Amino acid sequence: MDFDLSPEQKEIQALTRDFVRAEIEPHATEWDREHHFPREVYAKLAELGLMGTCVPEEYGGAGADFLAYMLVLEELSRGDAGVGVTVAVHTSAVTLPLLLFGTDEQRSRFVPPLARGELIGAFALTEAEAGSDAAALRTSATREDGGWRISGAKQFISTAEYAGTFLLFARTDPDTPGAGGISAFILDADQVRVTGREEKLGLNSSTTNSIAVDSLVDADRLLHDEGKGFHVAMATLDGGRIGIAAQAVGITQAAYDVAREYAKERHAFGQPIAKFQAIQFKLADMATEIEAARLLVHRAAWLKQNDLPHTETGAKAKLFASEMARRQTGEAIQILGGYGYTKEFPVERYYRDAKITEIYEGTSEIQRLVIARSVLGLAERAVSAS
Repeated sequence: MDFDLSPEQKEIQALTRDFVRAEIEPHATEWDREHHFPREVYAKLAELGLMGTCVPEEYGGAGADFLAYMLVLEELSRGDAGVGVTVAVHTSAVTLPLLLFGTDEQRSRFVPPLARGELIGAFALTEAEAGSDAAALRTSATREDGGWRISGAKQFISTAEYAGTFLLFARTDPDTPGAGGISAFILDADQVRVTGREEKLGLNSSTTNSIAVDSLVDADRLLHDEGKGFHVAMATLDGGRIGIAAQAVGITQAAYDVAREYAKERHAFGQPIAKFQAIQFKLADMATEIEAARLLVHRAAWLKQNDLPHTETGAKAKLFASEMARRQTGEAIQILGGYGYTKEFPVERYYRDAKITEIYEGTSEIQRLVIARSVLGLAERAVSAS
């Protein structure tokens, strides 16, 4: 077993870390306070090839592997989780499924502008009554004039107001209940109407929107086969949740870095608080759990990039990393005491940003269901019965 990163992976990690220190960390507090979407950052990331890290070069990407992409997400999220999730959704939830499920024409047409960062992608699955139960979605797609009339509304769509390409899911067969009647479509920004922006607990440098659609799209905008959209969505989330786990690791690493330095500098009772066993144990637990979560992420990423089954491992990575992030960013606040609860230090932002990793791209409860079904063999039975 070789736990060392390859030279290329180390280079991409260092490139991202340097960029974060120069272009993201100095501004992250302001972006959070002002709810500013730093569009200029994505243009700079695109220049470095980081908007298409694991996209093949022939489609405008950097041609790195999936683990290198996870390293990018961790470093971006270490600087600002809003930037991390924007890149994660853009890449994992839009660009990669177009590569995996698109026709040659669709790949050539839609992937390069995304990989080069000319357009940002948005993933439109969730609806008001279709969150964890994604198969309950009501947005419809009916055949009309040689194409599809898509009508409906979506909720909690990351980056919708800045997106140029949408991967949107709609019901093409109203007579088939559940997952079987759902298809996936590629839409442009002018075919979608943004109807609102959410005020959130954290991730304030990213946007989360509600959208409405009532558009006629060409037949070639159907992604994969008709009625196979739910398969597209679930396969997309299988990989996407690994990215969210990497985001959780990055957020927690940032909180740990601040807490460790504070503990060495803050004095109480005549000595640095780092000399007190209570603080030492907190830092030891943080360091251990961060490393454990990171190894789970790397394991899941390795499985995915080698085309091996990764549903269970990805769910484990997201479950552990997200709950670890919420717990240990809270411990970072505890180490800083009253200062940790103020906006003078960034740990309160890390705590707010960490919580969402337990919710989006599958809640912790859903991850436990995925894992349980896998270890009990229920997932295989469900596939064979469908």
